[in-house]
Amino acid sequence: MPCTLPRWISLIGLITVGVGIGTSGLPLHAAEEAAKPAAVPDMPLDKSVEQLAESARKSVVVISVSGRDGKQQGIGSGFVISEDGLIATNAHVIGEGRPISVQFHDGKQVPITSVHATQRAADLAIIKVDLKGLPVLELGDATTLKQGQGVVAIGNPHGLKHSIVSGVVSGTREIEGRNMIQLAMPIEPGNSGGPLLDLQGRVRGIITMKSLVTNNLGFAVMVNALKPLLEKPNPISMDRWLTIGTLDAKEWTPLFGARWRQRSGRIMVDGLGSGFGGRSLCLSEMSVPEIPYEIQTQVKLGDESGAAGIVFHSDGGDQHYGFYPSAGKLKISRFDGPDVFSWNVIQEKPSPAYRKGEWNLLKVRVEKDRMICFVNDERVFESTDTRLAGGKFGLAKFRETTAEFKGFRVGKDLPRITPDPAEAEIIKKLVADIAPTGGLAPKVVQELVPRGDTAVNVLRQQARRLELQALQLKRLADIVHEQRGRSELVQLMQRKEDEIDLFRAVLLVAWIDNGDLDMSSSQQQLDRLARQLAESIPKDATPDVKRQTLNKFLFEDNGFHGSRGDYYNKSNSYINEVLDDREGLPITLSVLYLELARRIGLDVVGIGMPSHFVVEQLPATQPRQFIDVFEAGKILTRADADELVKKNTDRPLQEAELEPVSKKKIVSRIIQNLLGLARDAEDAPAMLRYIETLVELDPTAPQQRWLRAVFRFELGMLDDALIDINWLLQTTPEGVDLSRVKELQQLIERRQHEGN
Repeated sequence: MPCTLPRWISLIGLITVGVGIGTSGLPLHAAEEAAKPAAVPDMPLDKSVEQLAESARKSVVVISVSGRDGKQQGIGSGFVISEDGLIATNAHVIGEGRPISVQFHDGKQVPITSVHATQRAADLAIIKVDLKGLPVLELGDATTLKQGQGVVAIGNPHGLKHSIVSGVVSGTREIEGRNMIQLAMPIEPGNSGGPLLDLQGRVRGIITMKSLVTNNLGFAVMVNALKPLLEKPNPISMDRWLTIGTLDAKEWTPLFGARWRQRSGRIMVDGLGSGFGGRSLCLSEMSVPEIPYEIQTQVKLGDESGAAGIVFHSDGGDQHYGFYPSAGKLKISRFDGPDVFSWNVIQEKPSPAYRKGEWNLLKVRVEKDRMICFVNDERVFESTDTRLAGGKFGLAKFRETTAEFKGFRVGKDLPRITPDPAEAEIIKKLVADIAPTGGLAPKVVQELVPRGDTAVNVLRQQARRLELQALQLKRLADIVHEQRGRSELVQLMQRKEDEIDLFRAVLLVAWIDNGDLDMSSSQQQLDRLARQLAESIPKDATPDVKRQTLNKFLFEDNGFHGSRGDYYNKSNSYINEVLDDREGLPITLSVLYLELARRIGLDVVGIGMPSHFVVEQLPATQPRQFIDVFEAGKILTRADADELVKKNTDRPLQEAELEPVSKKKIVSRIIQNLLGLARDAEDAPAMLRYIETLVELDPTAPQQRWLRAVFRFELGMLDDALIDINWLLQTTPEGVDLSRVKELQQLIERRQHEGN
């Protein structure tokens, strides 16, 4: 399947082949079929599988969808249903807000102009391309299918384009209130969205999933469910569909093609630009300051054979200067026009300060009679070429380069980001005697934490130069970074409840995992959303009107939604990526909802139901009602909430579980979610990182202390593990098996003795 399947695929595991199909259980209006007269002579004749393949393949397309990282996430199928460019497929094939491309049987790729209609409940979608005279597949009537009737499916299983498979109709099954065609034929990933044809070539269904029980069992949505979408579509143009990760037009203007997008405060680009040599620009809309001024950005190339960097003195077209790494060298060039004859390399040379495969700081100082170029604060070029002057500045990429940018800045005299030499020497002396193995001295960590990013950068540079100490230095850098975030998080959580900045606290959880995260960028992104929301609220709005406006703003205007197909992705627990991708878990979407509600004076609290977080508007109604942010603000009654919890946990909802939860509990629950994902991935260092944070948030939690002791032991941190073990043995908390604690204590002491 191209994208992950709908959540109801798990129900298919309950289905077994050949159960309950007899005369009394005949599907598809069998009684009516028996009463129909015999076929008339002019009924279309059956075709062979070869004939069907030949006649239908021109109408079947390959649908590719890009994922969060811009790469192909999956591949599925679709088929033409109108000569003017409408193509039917599954809703789960196209995902939500993802870039989509369509390829026809002859290899021709065409852009999508709109998502013409979607119905998630039926897993159906119709997309549109700007073509006329396309070969159309006739839509039949699924209700007239007979058990045992021969059918054919065409699709792209495992990327094998325009493959065909034949089988028979086994019957129908009701799945979550929908009649599905059950098929006795092999269905594989990539078949989703393809047509199910009868032997006359008419579409009777849309392939949607395979059984988890057997390879020779599949299901299709009845084509009848597609017809209402044609009658009453809900079109969304691609410029609205593709809003995820788009650059803010008030800040950036891309030129000459390629694909520019933003994520977590970074700008990313890939694809071939339309300028000569694959050139593509992304110009800043910031005002150009008076000379002298400086421009800087950090850049990381996906491949060192590529080229990407800073442009300045741009006329908004083909003329500009560029400073960039290219094929292992640094270059400053002047571009006077659109072709190779107007491309002038002013200077080029390698630089020992440039670090291949890593983030590198590029900076240009623009003065009246010269320009000076730096890489990682080391001067590389000085040029008096002044043919171009004035104009905009921004970013550029060339050829097939994939690149990332962060930290774009403009100012009169930008500060160095590389460590001050004297400060760097102090840090080097602090770590000079660290052994290649064993634990890290807590005192060293404590001295480095106040030095912030300087400490992290110096330690990572040392790791590159000192092979024997590299592992320890990187671990120390990570610990310093994590502890900085953890310390701020703990300090934040120690404030009074109404003084805790919940959004920053949840953002810190993501920052602890990802040091590249630009928290200020995410904060600004939230501020922009809050301003736009506030502008749409009437001055005399009642609380209910505010809630309705907030729901429309989040879920309709901006497309925020629950992550169904990619539910267990860590991105759904990182609030910055929830903002970027507009999808998340119930709890992270609720954090965003709570924050925006607070900004417009709407009193909303979090309700930490087991397995599904919701919110509640205050004052609480009687009977109580809850807002399910994961389901686009759907209202849940007390009975709905109880049913949801029973479905997820097989136990009734307790009244105490409907009490509003503190901000500290919200943050802890998000960390617990990440801990569960790390456990499933068997990522012990990540698990320890989350456990460390949970312990610092609540040092008296015995289960967390025990878990931390175990993981410290497994990672060879024996002295640190004994700290938790001794605490448990001294406090003797309830719920902890102290005999197991003592066993671990003895094992550690034995290993320490053997090591001596």
